[in-house]
Amino acid sequence: MLTQPTDLPIEEVVDDLLSSFRSGHRAVLVAPPGSGKTTIVPLRVLEEFGTDGKIVVLEPRRLATRAAARRMAFLIGEDVGATVGYVTRDDRQTSKATRIEVVTEGVLTRRFQRDPALAGTAMVVFDEFHERNLQTDLGLALTLDSIESRRPDLKLLVMSATLDAQRVADLIDAPVVTGSGRMHPVEMRWSPLSRTGRLDQHVASVVKQAMGEPGDILVFLPGMAEIERVARSLEGVDAEVHMLHGSLSIQAQDAALFPSSKRKIVLSTDIAETSLTVEGVRIVVDSGQARAPRFDPHTGMTRLRTVPISKSSAEQRAGRAGRTGPGVAYRLWSLIENGTRRPHSEPEITQVDLAGLALELAAWGKPDPSQLPFLDQPPPRTFREGRDLLTSLGAIDGAGVLTATGRRMLDLPLHPRLARMVIDAAHDDRWLACVLAAVVDERDPFRSRAGESPPADLSLRVDAVGGIDNQWADRRAVDRLRVRASDLAGRIPGLKKPGDRLKSGARSAPSQRSGAVLALAYPDRLAIRRGSPGRFQLRTGTTAFLAPTDSIAGEGFLIAADLDGKRKDARIRLAAAIDTDDVALMFSSEVEKKVSLQWSGERVVSRTERRLGGLALDVSERPADPGPDVARLLAARVRKLGFQSLDPNGSVRAWLDRLEFGGGQRREGDFSERALLDGLEDWLGSQLTSVVSLSDLDPIRALKAQAPGRGRQPPSQVELGNGRKVKVTYPDGVPRIAVKAQDLYGVNRHPEIGGVPLVVEVLSPANRPVQITSDLPGFWKGSWAQVRKEMMARYPKHDWPADPTAR
Repeated sequence: MLTQPTDLPIEEVVDDLLSSFRSGHRAVLVAPPGSGKTTIVPLRVLEEFGTDGKIVVLEPRRLATRAAARRMAFLIGEDVGATVGYVTRDDRQTSKATRIEVVTEGVLTRRFQRDPALAGTAMVVFDEFHERNLQTDLGLALTLDSIESRRPDLKLLVMSATLDAQRVADLIDAPVVTGSGRMHPVEMRWSPLSRTGRLDQHVASVVKQAMGEPGDILVFLPGMAEIERVARSLEGVDAEVHMLHGSLSIQAQDAALFPSSKRKIVLSTDIAETSLTVEGVRIVVDSGQARAPRFDPHTGMTRLRTVPISKSSAEQRAGRAGRTGPGVAYRLWSLIENGTRRPHSEPEITQVDLAGLALELAAWGKPDPSQLPFLDQPPPRTFREGRDLLTSLGAIDGAGVLTATGRRMLDLPLHPRLARMVIDAAHDDRWLACVLAAVVDERDPFRSRAGESPPADLSLRVDAVGGIDNQWADRRAVDRLRVRASDLAGRIPGLKKPGDRLKSGARSAPSQRSGAVLALAYPDRLAIRRGSPGRFQLRTGTTAFLAPTDSIAGEGFLIAADLDGKRKDARIRLAAAIDTDDVALMFSSEVEKKVSLQWSGERVVSRTERRLGGLALDVSERPADPGPDVARLLAARVRKLGFQSLDPNGSVRAWLDRLEFGGGQRREGDFSERALLDGLEDWLGSQLTSVVSLSDLDPIRALKAQAPGRGRQPPSQVELGNGRKVKVTYPDGVPRIAVKAQDLYGVNRHPEIGGVPLVVEVLSPANRPVQITSDLPGFWKGSWAQVRKEMMARYPKHDWPADPTAR
């Protein structure tokens, strides 16, 4: 035996499990946390079936992968990398002697894509299957498909602490082996968070209260931000406070996991829920929350959201307090609320962006997910959107077949968007693309300070990775990003090896190119500023914003890599500026130029607008060229505004009135305003096609051309009997004058034109009418006396003779 029998509960069902593999090749094992299934079962299988091939054990998290390998190696008295080793995306401890490999799920997927028969592997073990990560479901589907078509001898074991075992057993056609655990009683205490309370303060208060109980304390929190806030709130307590999450260094993780001479408080994400054992824990404080990925089909984005955990997760967390003796679990929600929680967590395949899954299936040669045995089929709409994205990125063709570009993208451990950016970037931009991919793919290296959020500008993060100090940067996070970027660069032919780049200090990247490079990954996230700084419109037509004080709030164009997922007025979390020339160049095949005639003040101009989808890139104007199109606009405007738009000072109307009085030859129709508006193109036609403004039109000249052969026009002035000349108007064809009384003195004959008496409007010194008459002599003899009397009283300084004809 590799190791002596242990007292772990799983030993009781090992024989049953091995019997299942003697008679078949598949099994499902259900056993509670702490039963020993992760570490004992692979060793016992290796002892039973020898070394015909490797046993590959899948763990859903990197931290659990390393921990499981170290524990198995310890049990057989070896170092990691000998009989037992591990492989993660960025770390490997194996050798030619390795027979058990603990790997993260993505590693198995890559192996299947390189070798669908999985040569050299005798057994695949899926541990903690209940977590139902997307890669877990994909890995199981590929394994089953390989067994069906290539490797009927490949052994398959699915293990979980809580699982709908029969459903999985039916899928893989296997018996279920159920193991028991060794659980001490755990007392539940309910301490719900009030609606107005702060989680970090409430957690810290409960932890301090729990210090009165014996044992170490394990606190479950949703994420790093909450962990850091609670850690600050616990400063000064009589215990070691450790943080535990996936982005910590191995040393920091070990300090949280291993026993200590001093009491420990471990603040953890759900990473410690099932996969890891934190030694010495007797008390659990559970926030009841976790970060879970959620896909919004309206925005095409997956974001980690804080959600209530399921009942099964709550039970596993509480069970951590009863591993070594009676314990206590504080739940920060009510017993009533507990009854409303869902029994199990939702599988990721139904909740997240499926572009990566679609790429994997295309590479596998079965682009339709219904061709593979998934425990839950992916939602059709989300999968279709993932395929549409791959098509737009050039990763697959219209039939869903993988392209050469898609094959290159598959070799990078990145989301398809970021993979396309790295491989499609110009050679001089490749290192920048690797840095940007690392920054976007990993946790933001900038941290909030005193409640203030860091700027959204990605170029500042690129500078930080390049060694430029920044007050927002977390140094350890920046160091991790630098290593991740170098790892990506090492996968790109032609770039320096990561070690060479780091040793030489050549870590800087031209951050001012960040937007142009990022656009390769997010062509649909182009945003243009609208109005005040910080207000933007995305290419899709939706609005987005960032703080008006942000360093990129005043830029004209941004590429938004991360938004908060809101369908309207989304907050931009990460973005980079891109200039107009780069936009026009990169999207040249999609930019539409629209030329239109528009009114600019009183003139028609030619407006050229360049548009990209729902975004107007820029607008330019120049004087329009006269012609039929301009003529139609001019005519429409005249009809909308009315005839007065052609006659702002009344001169055309006066001319028409004179025309009406003068008589003579006319064309068919009349010269009323309605008739002239209806026939606008007929009498103004030649002018309409030669001008671009209403003020450039000469309607009188055009009207004169419509009445050829007309006789003399009636006069615009008439000379009175006293020698004065006054203006004559012809409203409705009737000649009329308006004259102050003093200017009529000495006129004893009524004025006329061509024998037609004029209508005389007699005005006061203030130009107000005092009499209208067609018989001026009669007026002098008649009503003048009364008018004279009133005018003398009102205007005593003026001359008001009794007989005006005597003057």
